[in-house]
Amino acid sequence: MAIFLLAWKSLVNRRVTALLTVISIALSVALLVGVERLRTEARASFANTLSGTDLIVGARSGPVQLLLYTVFRIGDATNNISWKSYQDIAANPKVNWTVPISLGDSHRGFRVLGTTPAYFEHYRYARDRQLAIAEGKQFSDLYDAVLGAEVADKLGYQVGDSIVVAHGASDVSFARHDDKPFKVVGILARTGTPVDRTVHVSLEAIEAIHVDWQGGAPVPGLSISAEQTRRMNLTPKAITGALVGLKSKIATFQVQRFINDYPEEPLSAILPGVALTQLWELIGIAENALLIVSAFVVVVGLFGMLTALLTSLNERRREMAILRSVGARPGHVFALIMGEAGFLTLIGTVLGMALLYLLLLVGQPIIESRFGIFIQIGGLSSYELILLGAVVAAGFLVGSIPSYRAYRLSLADGLSVRV
Repeated sequence: MAIFLLAWKSLVNRRVTALLTVISIALSVALLVGVERLRTEARASFANTLSGTDLIVGARSGPVQLLLYTVFRIGDATNNISWKSYQDIAANPKVNWTVPISLGDSHRGFRVLGTTPAYFEHYRYARDRQLAIAEGKQFSDLYDAVLGAEVADKLGYQVGDSIVVAHGASDVSFARHDDKPFKVVGILARTGTPVDRTVHVSLEAIEAIHVDWQGGAPVPGLSISAEQTRRMNLTPKAITGALVGLKSKIATFQVQRFINDYPEEPLSAILPGVALTQLWELIGIAENALLIVSAFVVVVGLFGMLTALLTSLNERRREMAILRSVGARPGHVFALIMGEAGFLTLIGTVLGMALLYLLLLVGQPIIESRFGIFIQIGGLSSYELILLGAVVAAGFLVGSIPSYRAYRLSLADGLSVRV
């Protein structure tokens, strides 16, 4: 016990060097565990991009492709599904609710999604959180539009502004539906999901802007005004896909089989959780790269401690010799240096965790509002404890190098004068 007290007093005597070493280790630990916490929460947030939905339905295709265009608005559907097929699925006694989705148009690089008010009621994300209107209201009129938060921020739109939708992904003059402009009536709160990058309109609006179009181009000599379309039957003939919620989770595979074997047209029903996991396996390699980088930062911090201890040894030759002359054995000298390394590592680890939790408290609302990632402030996970244990063990391992060197120094070496 006395040797550890001596180690502590030795560090206090060299407090500037010790403080810099502790700060280096603390920053390294905060970065390592912070990256791990952010990586874990980002993965959970990705997995919860869509929650509460039991099945996603679309034309026959692969699970990842269907997920990409219905949830992430990336790519295009191989085919549409007929309105009759959608109604048959919605009428299944095991189905609780459905949300139709119609894609194919855009506005200045952002996808336009046609749907119904059920979208705002049933769409869930981030552990069953519901969409919220930050400004304005949901669409109610035929030419109303509700913008995602990123659309409004990047394009500078406010409630009451007018926007023009373009046919397809290219916003060029000949593809715009400029004879039927939309009015922004609402802006959604930021979610950190593809909803933020989407313009939401009604299914009827999608039909209205295409009544005088055919094959992706305006019909020559045919022009139907915005007011004329209000008096027309705008029931869609086909949609891109649908989100499905079931009355019981037990019926998930039964309904999935019913849809996959639907005789009228080839359809696919996928489980969003499974497809999200498959997609993360394709794009999640970057998370491991981040962890490797932060681990190297810890290594740099520990090497800084090693450098400080080795440098101080040359300055403390006489101190070591005096300790030996008053009865300290080589093992005591070894324990003294190891005690210093242990103190530096432990204090740096504790301060690093305190710094991390302080940053989380300050940054949690900012990260959630800007990126939609909710970082939980709770106890350490088993993996984080393993990381901290590895850092402490590495600190003692690094400390053993100067400790062994001090152990080998002879009494005469410390009392001799070097020139």
